[in-house]
Amino acid sequence: MSQLTVKRVYDPPAPGDGMRILVDRLWPRGVSKDRIDLWLKDIAPSDALRHEFHGHPDRWDEFCAAYAAELGTAPAQAALCTLDEKLKEGPVALLYAAKDEHHNNAEALRIWLQQRRSSTKTG
Repeated sequence: MSQLTVKRVYDPPAPGDGMRILVDRLWPRGVSKDRIDLWLKDIAPSDALRHEFHGHPDRWDEFCAAYAAELGTAPAQAALCTLDEKLKEGPVALLYAAKDEHHNNAEALRIWLQQRRSSTKTG
């Protein structure tokens, strides 16, 4: 897997970002389309999950587990296939709009992808 980073969509693009992929369900306010290469909204947490955990960093582990379960749905699996292809091509920056840099869906997705990669190498 190539380099995978997580960035806030409002941060300026950097040369090392590679493919900039928005992984939020909603388009971020005030962001022009030229700052994002691809929008994979089907890989984002459901609206219900987003609302349930918004503003609750103390429930981070619970959110990650619920989000991992959603990543098993058909639409998310299709989006994950697209993401996997982009990762084979070069660096990818997962973009999110949340203010919390440590507790957001892009970070949860990055962790999930790393765990999946580790489990396929060992299993």
